[in-house]
Order: sequence, then C-alpha cells, then structure tokens
Amino acid sequence: MRAALLLLLASATALANGRPPITNGVFFAPGDNKTIFARTTFGLLVSHDDGCTFNWICEQDVGYAGQFDPKYRVAKDGAIFASTFTGLRVSRDNGCNFTTITSGIPAMWIDALDIGSDGAIWAATAESGMPNDVYKSTDNGATFAPTGMQSPTIWWKSVVATPSDPDRVYITGYQVAGTLPDGGMMQPAAHFVATTDGGKTWAESPLTGVMYGPTPIVYAMAAQPDEPSHVMMMSTGANPPQGDRLYRTTDGGLTFTEVLATTDPIRDVVYRDATHVIAATIAGGSFESSDGGATFVQMVNPPQLACLGQRSDGQLFGCGANWDPDNKAIAKSGDASTWSKVFRFVELNGVIPSCPAGSAEHDVCGPMWSALQQQFGAHGTSCSAAPDAPAPDNTVPPKKSGCCDASEPAGLVWALGLWFMLGRSGARARRRAPASS
Repeated sequence: MRAALLLLLASATALANGRPPITNGVFFAPGDNKTIFARTTFGLLVSHDDGCTFNWICEQDVGYAGQFDPKYRVAKDGAIFASTFTGLRVSRDNGCNFTTITSGIPAMWIDALDIGSDGAIWAATAESGMPNDVYKSTDNGATFAPTGMQSPTIWWKSVVATPSDPDRVYITGYQVAGTLPDGGMMQPAAHFVATTDGGKTWAESPLTGVMYGPTPIVYAMAAQPDEPSHVMMMSTGANPPQGDRLYRTTDGGLTFTEVLATTDPIRDVVYRDATHVIAATIAGGSFESSDGGATFVQMVNPPQLACLGQRSDGQLFGCGANWDPDNKAIAKSGDASTWSKVFRFVELNGVIPSCPAGSAEHDVCGPMWSALQQQFGAHGTSCSAAPDAPAPDNTVPPKKSGCCDASEPAGLVWALGLWFMLGRSGARARRRAPASS
C-alpha cells in the first residue's frame, strides 16, 4: 500500500509540475454567461455550458511549462490571450492552438495583462536585464505599440483597465536594485502609475504612507465599476510573516489609505458593484466591504479562495479546495454567502473534442490525457442533471452520474487529499519571489 501511494504521489506531482493540483484563476468572456475558464497548476480548463462539462488544455498548448501561472484574458470574440515567459500568446480557435504575437511586442516575459471595455489589450513586460515597456493593441491583438513606459530597471507587474473609462489605466512596477551612473546604488522600489488618456501620458503616484514587504511590490487589483478613480492596490508581504496589506485610493492614485491587513496572501479582489468589494485568501479567510472598500469584515465560512471572479451576470466564481475542506475545485455564489459546487477534478471530460488532428490540443494534449485521467479517476459528466443542482459536500459523493454529482475512488481521494494538504504551503508561497507571476 505504501509503495502504491508513493507511486501515486510521484505521478501526481509530475503532472502538476511539482505542485498540488489546484485551481487558482477564473476568467470569463465579456457578455458570455455560459463560458468559464479556470487556471490550474496543470493547465487551463474551459466550459462552454455554464460549468456542466469542463475540458482540459495542457500547458504545452498554451506555451509554458514549470511552476508558472499565466495571466489570461478573453476578448469579446472569444480570443484567449495568455502571458508567458516567451511572449504574449493567443488562441483564436477556442484553445485548439496558441501562437505567439510578434507584431509590435517583444517575445519576452509578459507579466501584466488586461483588456479594456473598449477592447484595447494592455500587456507589459518584466524581463530581467532587458528594457521593459507597456504595450497596447487596438486591433484585438493583431498589432501592438509601446506606450512610452520603457525602462531598463523596472519590471511591470500589473495593469488594470477601468471598466467605466477605457482611457484610464493603472500599472504597477518593481524597480530592481542597480548601480547609478555616478557609482551609487539604486534601491529597489515600488511604482504605481496612471494614464487618463489611453497611454499618451502617464503620472506616477508618490505612494506616501504605503508599507512594503521585504521586496517592495504592489499590484493594482481592481477598479470600482462606475468610478475610475477608485482603485484597490495590494502590497505583497507587507503584513509579516505571510500577509499582505490592501490599500484604497479615491483620487486616481494620488493618495492611498490602508483598508485591510491579512495573515495570508491576497489572491484576488473583486468589486461586486459600486459598494460591495471582496478580498480573497486561502488560509486567512476572505473579507467583504459594503462601503466601497473603505472597511472590511471577515466573511462567514467561504471556500478557501485561491481565486475569485465575477461574471457579467453577477455570479461569483471562486477556486476552492478540490478535496477537504471544500470539495469544490470551482464554486459559485449569487450572494457571496452561500457557495455551491460547480466542478471537481473527477468530472474532467478530456481534451477539447472539436480540435482537429494537426492542432496542438489534439496532437500534444491528447496523448497526455490518459495519465491525467488516471491521476484524478476522471470519468467526465453526462450533463443529465441541471448545472445548478445541489451536490453533497463530502469527500466521496454517492456514485451518481450527472453534471454536478460525481464519484471518485476512495483511495485516490485519500492519497491526493493528503498530498494536497502537505503540498499546499508551497503553492501559497509561489508569488513571493519578485520574478513570480
């Protein structure tokens, strides 16, 4: 039994690049209330039927490998954009093939990505030892142009295009240490910069009073839907030993006020509307504000939220623990209070069936599916039950087919559950390195 368990753990670790298999990102296509994209430590999952069935896109198709988590954004026409160490990748055939965009944007590490309400695509680089810049596309990613933020010493870490004013965009950067022209030492520093004219001019915030962790990195997290000057910013590691600090600006970055200190890294911040804001963590609980982000209170029994996103219909989707304590790899809620299961790994349906021979999804991911299927005991779903039907919230659900109910071998659940709990601390720490995505 012990030898079998060790073999199982070795196999599972390999398939997740040394990390536990978890969901850690959720994304949607604008105006599409049926399609859900879920980032995982073993690739990208996609559902086009409101979570009833999920298919798997392997890392090799997207164009990355190792312990790396791409940032994804989806355009109005369904094009999927992904940041990688070797450039900005895009799929225009529903995930069958990803290609690197090379017109106007360098094939180097893209670390920040967002799409504005006008369809403009913003991407920024963070390559060590190279000039970095922020790039903009107004033709759905066919071509890009720099926006004048080139720097040989700043890694651009985040970009947020505000929902109500596509010309107002916020970026953050990490100034690495270096040698000044006069021989002195340049100290590492955080940067928060804004444009109100679509990237023609930029203004930097002084970040007065903002506290930092050992490495001064801040992220623009979210902008209020109807007020582009209201923005939430996170300072990573600023609440030792493992917590972050969340700041709010109501004047476009001129001043910041601390509104929350967490004991665990903040994974996502979401404005549900103009007044309700949620900050999600895994082990430190999650927090909700009812006054636009000025104050926060701890939520009651949310999932361990490794990600959080809101679809255009108002539904919240979060990345919970596939095994204990949530038994929900993806959960959803209409009110941020009650969460129901959308998906567990045992319900994976394989690679995208419509991708033809010759595509990366068919030729590369297809042969790899059998190993992943065995790892999770995945048997797919038949969608014979309604997508929103309740599922029993236990480790081994009854053997019942359907969209929201699935079974998995008890031994596999126990082994992977144990492995998940032992390895989760490593997943929490992935964002701490300055060069981490």
